[in-house]
Amino acid sequence: MTHVLSLGVLLGHADCAEFADHGVTALGGLLRDAEHGGWFTSTDPTMREEKRAYDHDFVLLAASSARVAARPGAGDLLDEAIAVFESHFWDETNGRIVDVWNADWTVAEPYLGANANMHGVESCLAVADATGDGRWLDRAFRIADWFINIQARHNDWRIPEHFSPNGETLFDYNVEQPNHPFRPYGATVGHAFEWSRLLLHLDAALRERASADPDVTRQRTPSWLVSSAKSLFARAVTDGWSTDGASGFVYTTDWDGDAVVRDRLHWVACEAIAAAAALLDAANDDFYNDYYEQWWSFAIEHFVDLRDGSWIHQLDSRNRPAQSVWSGKPDVYHAVQACLLPRLPLFPSIAAAIAGGHLIT
Repeated sequence: MTHVLSLGVLLGHADCAEFADHGVTALGGLLRDAEHGGWFTSTDPTMREEKRAYDHDFVLLAASSARVAARPGAGDLLDEAIAVFESHFWDETNGRIVDVWNADWTVAEPYLGANANMHGVESCLAVADATGDGRWLDRAFRIADWFINIQARHNDWRIPEHFSPNGETLFDYNVEQPNHPFRPYGATVGHAFEWSRLLLHLDAALRERASADPDVTRQRTPSWLVSSAKSLFARAVTDGWSTDGASGFVYTTDWDGDAVVRDRLHWVACEAIAAAAALLDAANDDFYNDYYEQWWSFAIEHFVDLRDGSWIHQLDSRNRPAQSVWSGKPDVYHAVQACLLPRLPLFPSIAAAIAGGHLIT
């Protein structure tokens, strides 16, 4: 929410400033671990036993956007978030992000997850734009190289999500809890779209750096970024879109591409829309525009809540409201970005692009 409200400030919505500032203050106070450093998931005492990379990815994103929006305290928050990330989450040896620590940073969970690393790519791109530090692009590239260029490529572009700490794929992870909101079993269709878009943002950022620095070679912007984005998109469409007799995207599939959780999640539609727009920008092919228009029509018909506001978060396999994975409407991040990203260039990242006057009105 601090990220989204900072975008609101950059978009000229003056009322967002108070709430963006509240977010920065909360991240500097209520949600921060004053004893050991880092951030907790919640103010609930029962949810303060671990430090998750997923949460810290979003602290980096929020602080970056708030800094671009010139919110008070955002610079200090970003500096601290960077220090925590570099001290505890970034694995320089393997070029990946450590997933979960206990509260005092003494024990790491024996688990490596694609989800936290995917959002790490997003936050790395945002930090690179907020600070001008190119190391964050290198980190984003190393994450993408291992999870997509190696793991997804060798798995027919179905992205393995769960690994042991040494990188062994756990194909049956959570097979007994397939609708887990953060660690579901199998391949997650929405993540294929999300990774597809992020690869295009990374490609654009690396190309921009190469054009500005003659010492950066073509090797730093390899062709696999765009081709992999296309392959991930194609796989997600084939496995996920209207594959079970009704319109919409299934949530997850098994490793043969058959639907496992057939409920429709709003964030999957949001990421599909954003990925289609990004590929339309990168490839200039009406093939992607057809999907873009089709999926917006589906989202408006089924997810956008014109009566009560925001987006309905989950539908069942027949496109009726459901709550087996998500209840309520806690997530505005995906929906806002689905509305903004198609109106922005692939580079720079979203806050910097809006601040730079690149939003198409």
